[in-house]
Amino acid sequence: MNGNQLKSEFEVRTGATWPLNVGQAYTTLQRLQRDELIEATDDGADDSELYRVTDTGAQAVSAWWASPVERTRPARDELAIKLTLAATSPGVDVRAVVRIQRTESMRMLHEYTRLKAEGGDGADLSWRLLLESLIFQTEAEIRWLDHVEATVIRESENSPATSPGRITRVRESERSPKR
Repeated sequence: MNGNQLKSEFEVRTGATWPLNVGQAYTTLQRLQRDELIEATDDGADDSELYRVTDTGAQAVSAWWASPVERTRPARDELAIKLTLAATSPGVDVRAVVRIQRTESMRMLHEYTRLKAEGGDGADLSWRLLLESLIFQTEAEIRWLDHVEATVIRESENSPATSPGRITRVRESERSPKR
């Protein structure tokens, strides 16, 4: 395949959930070629360069399939950042921020569920698995939003001197020692 074909194939397999910039596809192909994981072929009928996986590349792909996705650093999560900042910023109604987000998350959950139902059991396996992942993630997000709201309420009730929704940082000396 060439970069355009890889971009199209990626978007088909992922339901275009994560649109891929064609420039990124070609940059990645160049890096893979430099690392001898792919090689250019002369199989192209037109002027576009096609690539195929080398033996070394096939071994790397097999190793990738056989290894877990490590979660050593959490992915950057805009919602977590937003709520953390809201909870620590004076004058921000954290409960309102949570309610607005919960409404949006519920809307997306209904949309993902609708898409899954429309596809039925005959839907493409990759699309069905992706939708189920999005459904599970959105359900977890809604549960977390409920937790955030309950925590903010509890914190404001236990700390009347603190403004509602204001969470103070625990000093290092106040933390319990690690075991």
